[in-house]
Amino acid sequence: MNKKFLEEILTDVASGKINPDEAMSKLKYLPYEDVDFAHIDHHRYLRTGYPETVFCQGKSSKQIAAIMEKLAENNDNVFGTRATYENYEAVKKVVPDAVWHEEARIIAVRRNPVPVADTKIAIVAAGTADVPVAEEAAITAEMLGNEVMRIYDVGVAGIHRLFANLDKIRSAQAIVVVAGMEGALASVIGGLVDKPVVAVPTSIGYGAHLGGVATLLSMINSCANGVCLVNIDNGYGAGYLASMINRL
Repeated sequence: MNKKFLEEILTDVASGKINPDEAMSKLKYLPYEDVDFAHIDHHRYLRTGYPETVFCQGKSSKQIAAIMEKLAENNDNVFGTRATYENYEAVKKVVPDAVWHEEARIIAVRRNPVPVADTKIAIVAAGTADVPVAEEAAITAEMLGNEVMRIYDVGVAGIHRLFANLDKIRSAQAIVVVAGMEGALASVIGGLVDKPVVAVPTSIGYGAHLGGVATLLSMINSCANGVCLVNIDNGYGAGYLASMINRL
């Protein structure tokens, strides 16, 4: 942490050189905290209005615990995505109020919840196999202060299931559609609603599905207007984008 930079800002406020609002603006760009293996950004919330997130995949449990401990010292809300239970156990030792969301693979610390938006986000999953990615989107959206409606296992192979939930889906301000295989659900919903659709291709499918690439390309080529998409299995990115749309 650059203490000199902080001291200069506090001195300027005390002397009347700058007002508190100007000080907050400067603090948004306060340098990160260097812990050798990571540069920890404590001021993401000031800049974006959303808490910092740790991408856990590829990091050791020791590294994740150290990063989340530092973040939890300076932030009310922190969460880690693509985590394992082993990661969570390490974090729990240093951040006792951390919570484990098994299906979403998210470690969450939520001491001061973001105010809930008036409107809702619908998370729609094509099949049960898509639920882990859908849950990552749902927990993310909830962490960011949104009321979420979960509508799962309504893929196009039994499209009557979708129609039975259409009124609920249409009531949402933003819709996240999670699907594997050919990913047709995003286009179908996009053609039935008047709200933005955030499509998430998943890696669920047989050989020619190519680990989600076929779904990704199908969704990119959607003929329905108002459909955008995030990367394969990126439930976090979809939940974040849907939250931004919902809170406009």
